[in-house]
Amino acid sequence: MDKIPNSIIRQSFHLVLILLLGGLIFWQLHLFVPAFLGSYTLYILLRRPYIFLISRWNFPKSLSALVLMILSLLIIVLPLNSLIRMLSSRILPQVKDANAIWSSIEQFIHEIELKYNVSILTKEYVGNLSDFVLRESSDLLTATFNSLGLIAIMYFVLFFLLTGGAKMEHVFTSWLPLKIKNLNYFREHLNSLVFSNAIGIPLVSLCQSIVAFIGYWIAGVEEPFLWFVVTFFASFIPFLGAMIVYIPLSIMLIYNGQNNYGIFLLLYGFAIVGSVDNLFRLAIQKRIGDTHPLITIFGVIAGLKLFGFIGLIFGPIIISLFILLVDVYLKEYGEYSLDE
Repeated sequence: MDKIPNSIIRQSFHLVLILLLGGLIFWQLHLFVPAFLGSYTLYILLRRPYIFLISRWNFPKSLSALVLMILSLLIIVLPLNSLIRMLSSRILPQVKDANAIWSSIEQFIHEIELKYNVSILTKEYVGNLSDFVLRESSDLLTATFNSLGLIAIMYFVLFFLLTGGAKMEHVFTSWLPLKIKNLNYFREHLNSLVFSNAIGIPLVSLCQSIVAFIGYWIAGVEEPFLWFVVTFFASFIPFLGAMIVYIPLSIMLIYNGQNNYGIFLLLYGFAIVGSVDNLFRLAIQKRIGDTHPLITIFGVIAGLKLFGFIGLIFGPIIISLFILLVDVYLKEYGEYSLDE
């Protein structure tokens, strides 16, 4: 029986030690994953402006990083943080008063059934639905508040990514056992998926929610800006999107006797808001890339449970990254790729 060479034993022991220590580090720092994802996403978005400030205006590296970090904080993070806090402040008291909410919902459904002689939901179904919604809402709000506390860590990491990003990229890529061709393929597609998810999806949602806000204002919906925010986050979900918001609002208007406004909002939602979603999505996809709807759906589901509201962006990025890694593996070691 041949003996195992000592070099293979030492290499295997080394790999096991690396995996054990890496697993231990990840286990202790897994709560900071959203901060790392956020810092890398901002790094991809700010890398070109950072290079521009250094090469064109001769800014020092540290000053360029600080300027871009402050601008991104004012333009992206603080407004998004304010929207999330406003939405959470409206939802959290309602979640705490769960029994009153679902009693009102059951009464509302019962009155509609009597008024129009239809059967909508059974009591058992409403009870199961209420338990599910309350449980998921509590988890979502907990994850959201935890993730908002990671903004400082995200910017701390972002500073070092910007000032030493090129060197870090070189070291990281030198660790990857890939051919130069596949390494370049990985870099290009990684940047594309980050742009598509971090810019494309929120931009489409913003355009759709602005158009929906106009409809809410015309129909006389109370607190239209609040529903604008709700529509913005709901629009991240493919296929359903804004329908989750404007259909219930239309029903509420009709129930309150505002039939004309309710019917208007319903038709406006299907004809205008839905069309705008498709038009903007096609226009943006041509410029910054496309994300498959299934990736977005499952990414949103996983991201919300893991990271709260910011998981709307990071969830699809993680799933897209997983698919990219599989594709690169097949290109490197297999006979075909996912593009074929």
